[in-house]
Amino acid sequence: MPIYHSLGKFPPKRHTTFTKPDGSYYYEQLFGTVGFDGMSSLLYHEQRPTQVKRILGTIDVAPKIAVKNNLKSLRLKGFEATKTPDYLKSRKTVLVNSDCQIVLAAPTNKTQKYFYKNADSDEMIFIHKGSGKLRTIVGNLDFSYGDYLIIPRGMIYKIDFDTDENRLFIVESKSPIYTPKSYRNWFGQLLEHSPFCERDIRKPYELETNNESGEFTIKIKKQDQITDFVYASHPFDVVGWDGYNYPYAFSIHNFEPITGRIHLPPPIHQTFETNAFVVCSFVPRLYDYHPQSVPAPYNHSNIDADEVLYYVDGDFMSRNDIGPGHISLHPAGLPHGPHPGAMERSIGKVKTDELAVMIDTFKPLMVTEEALMLTDDTYYQSWLEH
Repeated sequence: MPIYHSLGKFPPKRHTTFTKPDGSYYYEQLFGTVGFDGMSSLLYHEQRPTQVKRILGTIDVAPKIAVKNNLKSLRLKGFEATKTPDYLKSRKTVLVNSDCQIVLAAPTNKTQKYFYKNADSDEMIFIHKGSGKLRTIVGNLDFSYGDYLIIPRGMIYKIDFDTDENRLFIVESKSPIYTPKSYRNWFGQLLEHSPFCERDIRKPYELETNNESGEFTIKIKKQDQITDFVYASHPFDVVGWDGYNYPYAFSIHNFEPITGRIHLPPPIHQTFETNAFVVCSFVPRLYDYHPQSVPAPYNHSNIDADEVLYYVDGDFMSRNDIGPGHISLHPAGLPHGPHPGAMERSIGKVKTDELAVMIDTFKPLMVTEEALMLTDDTYYQSWLEH
């Protein structure tokens, strides 16, 4: 998200000396992506951020593929994913391709002793159940039901939850996650017709600075392996930073729907994009107002994209027998549309209270063993007339 932000103290000119009161120096770090061409921030540390004492064990977290070439429409019952105390161990990858991993998590521990860095992917964490604080090297963010947390790759963080009842829908992206360029002018400012604006973006507000020496474990994910690094200084030792590369929060409840006289296509719901997939938010809204409009979506074929819908709350008008935490997968190339009776039920209705997150991927998704444990194997037949 191209908004300049800063916290704490830093020198007036970048790449110049920054002196502590005792005459020693703070240590500058460039935190950037896409070589030196993407978003970046400059961080200033109490201690060198490079002090590795030991490298401990590595565990393989590569998803186990069960169906590589999937052509079956699927429904997963996400709330049946097992609750697990540890945050990282609770993450269960259900759908995957070379660009992204779609993950469910139900952690019950309120905090973790370790810090975490995903060196492979940007992360989008949607908070379905739970609240708490995302704590990061560049500041903290409070979160609650309906929040998207966008965490750039390489960001060191930990999450403190308020309770042991948490449900997360996560997408790990190999390419940076941005706001849609169709909503932005050439300066990067969100336009008047955008369904949200900069005021809705919550930036880090609370900088923790811990000038501590000792042993601090950072679990680093790289190439589907997590390795434990023990550092000699506390990772949250930043006294100040500025730039464009940092985590932020956006609530789905602040997405302002775009409506029209007749049914409009999914791009009006777009919230984030990468070069490999888009994310859309379906929120409560008024239906189409043409006197003969059909509010339910028309049958359509996703010739170039697999469609994943994560159902959050409300009555999703185009589906039968769908509940919170369910995930539907409609593979590219196969037509799908409203369930029997859904189109007819929608005619004459004036509004919907549905809440859902949609991911459209441009490469086919593979189905994991974890997904099969949650799968309703008859969903693909649910369009048959009975």
